[in-house]
Amino acid sequence: MTQQQFSECIEACNRCAAACEHCATACLTESDVKMMAECIRLDRDCADLCRLAVTFMQRGSRFARELCMLCATICASCAMECGKHRAEHCQACAEACRRCAEACRRMGS
Repeated sequence: MTQQQFSECIEACNRCAAACEHCATACLTESDVKMMAECIRLDRDCADLCRLAVTFMQRGSRFARELCMLCATICASCAMECGKHRAEHCQACAEACRRCAEACRRMGS
């Protein structure tokens, strides 16, 4: 794994975590918050795991690749859920999650 790929994955994870946090907070202001519950749950899980993956990559953990594969799975799930909603914050989050999933898959392979 090159340093460039490592850096790209860290950046994608950081962008994804920020997008997920923004999305979850914005979902709480939607008129039907109950309808957004799964989106909020996945946003929170995804943001937490992205930050953990960054930490593992930065410290050079031997488990970083495995964690990146799990991160890719959760990012893909979050992208699918957010993609179901029309809100701009959900669409932006879905895109950040898709990009992060791709970067994490490259790191994990």
